[in-house]
Order: sequence, then C-alpha cells, then structure tokens
Amino acid sequence: MANNSDNLYDHINEAVDFLKGRGFKSDSCAALIFGSGLGAIASGMEIETDISYGEIPGFSATTLEFHKGRLLYGKVAGQPVVAMDGRLHYYEGYTMKQITFPVRVMHGLGAENLLLSNISGGLNPEYRSGDIVIITDHINMMGDNPLIGANDDRLGTRFPDMMEPYNRKLIELAEKHALEMNIRLARGVYVALSGPCFETPAEYRMLKTLGADMVGMSSVPEVIAAVHEGMRILGLSLISDECFPECLAPIEIEDLLERARIGSDIINRIFSAVLADSEF
Repeated sequence: MANNSDNLYDHINEAVDFLKGRGFKSDSCAALIFGSGLGAIASGMEIETDISYGEIPGFSATTLEFHKGRLLYGKVAGQPVVAMDGRLHYYEGYTMKQITFPVRVMHGLGAENLLLSNISGGLNPEYRSGDIVIITDHINMMGDNPLIGANDDRLGTRFPDMMEPYNRKLIELAEKHALEMNIRLARGVYVALSGPCFETPAEYRMLKTLGADMVGMSSVPEVIAAVHEGMRILGLSLISDECFPECLAPIEIEDLLERARIGSDIINRIFSAVLADSEF
C-alpha cells in the first residue's frame, strides 16, 4: 500500500492535497481521534466536511463496525480541527505505518496538537467502570514501533525523546476544566498490547506489577508518530471494565461500548473546554 513505501513524505503530501481539494483546510489547530464506542464525540463538532477513509489516498478502511472510518473537518469550541471518527488497530492486520499515516496527514493539515481518546481495562484498584483517566505515560508492549525503518528527517528526528510524550500543559488544562465541571479525572499509565484477545489473569498481574494503571490495544502507535512529528498530546481513557484478577467476569463487548457511549459526552466536554481555553 502507498503508505508502506519509502516515499512516506510524498504520500502524506498527496493525501493532504487531495483533502484540500475536498474542502479540508490546512488551518487545523488540533487533531482528534475518537476511540471505540466514543464516536458520539463527533456530535460536539460543527462538521464542515467529511470523507470515508477508503477514499483518501494512503488511508486504510477500518474493519470494525463501531469505528465509522471517516475523517472530519470542522470546529470544536470555535477552533478548527480535523478528526478521525474511528481508528485503525494493529490486531486488524494493519502495519504500524498504516495505523499512524492518518496522524501524519492531520499534522500536514496544520494540527500541532493531538487530542485522543480510548477505552481501557482498569488495573488500578482505585478505578471503577466509567471513570475517565488522563494518560500521563505509556508502556509499549505491542511488539512493534511505527518508527522502525528508514527515517525521513523532514518528518522528525531519528531518535525522538519520549521523556514527556503527554504534554504537561495540556494535562493541567484538562484537570483544571474537569475540576470546574465537577468531573473526577484520575491520572494513570496506559499499557498497550496487540490484542485482539483480552488478557489472562496472570497477564493482568504482570501488567500491574510493571506499573500500568490501565490496559488497551491502541493509541501508543499514534502517540509515537505524533511525538516524532513534534506534536503536543493529550490522551483521555474511559475505564470500560475492572480487570482485577481475583474477581474477573466475562467481558461483553456491548457492555463496554455502552459505557463508552455514556463517557463520550464527558470526554467531549473536556476536549471542548481545553480547545476553548485561551492558554491552549
């Protein structure tokens, strides 16, 4: 596929030029990614134009019914944004470069900030289903990295520094507005595994021992690519279920998605408040 070739920079520009021809503008201040079941966040956008992933050069179509697979351009809180209504996952069979190609294209449309959401299983005993956690750090256990291979210095440095992948300033803004809205917003470390199976009790114990507060199957590849591009990142995770090894129950996907739909409104309110803040 196009975004697997050695000409990544050229393919990014090809996609950007195509999108400009379809009504997208290169003035986006932020890129947004909606996680599984969190597509309702799009309802908070003033959508000016949208297009399915399959029509965009270099993009891959999502295979999951609860990820709509369309790119949106419009405004949130008066700010121009470009948004992914649904993401791609490693377990769908896509390469890391395919998964992260949209992030690079959104950066090409002007986005210097990435605001992303996901759902995750809670490993921290203080978390409960439905909690919103701000991601302060992550652990990559997916067995791959989107930066493996030849580096193009026009996109970013060969060895990007991951000391602060999630921007401290954006974290503080999110916490400030959550407090003002009386929303409990915890902090936590997110660990990403490849999926698609959920973890065993022994794996949950291991992940907690490693220092993870929540576990999921996404986000880390996009964050790595965004750091490579020099973007500022804010990540919010909805705790969809409690992954305590001693009291595990079978996971029902519909239950997780229902909790995500409820959490969409809260995440949308926080993202909107951050985008509207004069300090953003």
